[in-house]
Amino acid sequence: MIETWNPTDAGVLRLPSGRYVRGRGLRKGLPGGGVPDFGVYLLGKPPAQVAWDFTWLKWPDFRLPSDRGAAREVLRDAWERAGRERVEIACGGGRGRTGTALACLAVLDGVPAEDAVRYVRQNYDSHAVETPWQRRYVRRFTGPQSGNRS
Repeated sequence: MIETWNPTDAGVLRLPSGRYVRGRGLRKGLPGGGVPDFGVYLLGKPPAQVAWDFTWLKWPDFRLPSDRGAAREVLRDAWERAGRERVEIACGGGRGRTGTALACLAVLDGVPAEDAVRYVRQNYDSHAVETPWQRRYVRRFTGPQSGNRS
């Protein structure tokens, strides 16, 4: 049996497929609701060590991923793992980079790219995806049937 996130816990986003992913700000500390099986940390420098499996994606604050090809692979892996594991996506504050990555997961889950930022703002944080270039990145991120344009 898969143990998933409790949908009422802070930062938990339900994707249309029924997958749950937790977004959070690392500066806020670990919220209640348990620890993830896998984390994706979106930071300009390597994160502190944690007791669970994780991937660091170099992504400076208010910017875009340093390696967009690697970002696409990491986000696809996180989306796939969310079907069987407790996955969290986190940056320093939990809004800009985290919201952008969550919107990309929504695209991978079948939400049209032009609707993904709105989806995340309605279901995760109303201030998610903070910059115009982050919104553009999501609009250009490709979904399950598309080629690799991200």
